[in-house]
Amino acid sequence: MTLQKITVNVPESVLADALAVTGEGITQTVREGLERVARSRVYKKLGKMYGSSKIDLNMEALREDREF
Repeated sequence: MTLQKITVNVPESVLADALAVTGEGITQTVREGLERVARSRVYKKLGKMYGSSKIDLNMEALREDREF
């Protein structure tokens, strides 16, 4: 993994709140925040897909298929 050093100016209160939530240092807290932003695109796509698949389950047939 290639790392890139960055400089970020953030309000002290925002940083303090974020550090309190993660319980980690500044670097790990910023990484976690950036990873969450990157994953948010996937969550939005999944949200749009919600309810678009129909699953038809026959519970009685599933119960009969069980082996004891």
